[in-house]
Amino acid sequence: MNDDTGSIAAAAPPRRTRRIVLLGLVALAVASGLFAVRGPLMMSAPACVAGQWGHCFGTFNGVVLMTLVTLPLALLVAWARARRRRTVGVAAASAWRMSLAEVGMVHGTAPFVWMTMMPGGGAGVVPPRVSLVPLRDLVTMGPVGLGGNLLVFAALAFFAPIRFAALASVPRILALGAGCSVLVETAQYVLRLDRVSSVDDVLVNATGAVLAGLASRRWWRRPAEEAPSERPRPVTAVAG
Repeated sequence: MNDDTGSIAAAAPPRRTRRIVLLGLVALAVASGLFAVRGPLMMSAPACVAGQWGHCFGTFNGVVLMTLVTLPLALLVAWARARRRRTVGVAAASAWRMSLAEVGMVHGTAPFVWMTMMPGGGAGVVPPRVSLVPLRDLVTMGPVGLGGNLLVFAALAFFAPIRFAALASVPRILALGAGCSVLVETAQYVLRLDRVSSVDDVLVNATGAVLAGLASRRWWRRPAEEAPSERPRPVTAVAG
């Protein structure tokens, strides 16, 4: 008994240390990202504060700024959903995991989709353009374009298999990323947004989705953890 207790106690500090290190790395990555984009964000901030909403929601910098500004609200929504799940008997870890995944999918994906749907200067006038030759547009994307395309559905692919067991496989994540990308490219073409609907965008979007999904693999939801655990616990009447 004492040996078992000692082994459990010895295992706890390394696990706690790993969590602290992981949180530290995440904080460092977020801080580095904010430092890298501080200039463009500060250019959009005065216009947003002045109520010039076109600069907030009509430019890439403005959308990134509004995404960061609304992050506390997103975390508050996740906390409220987790608390609601706790009241119906869901375990704390599962409640927080599912709630954060739901909010993360929306908050991390909507801004990128919004940016990809921003019209160009010739929207509605320039004929729609399609590029169906693989890898032809890839060399013209540049580091920023390539990175942005990798991130478009990264949050969706990272959190979706955590929330839904049906998506917890690499082929399904690939299909999810590619399918969503095809929908966006089709919408750009149909709405004549003065953007090129490119097969390379689909390839890079799908690749980013797979990489993000693999990054969250250890937290993927399994079929045994499906929805029945979210239902309220039945109240058993006690016979008098």
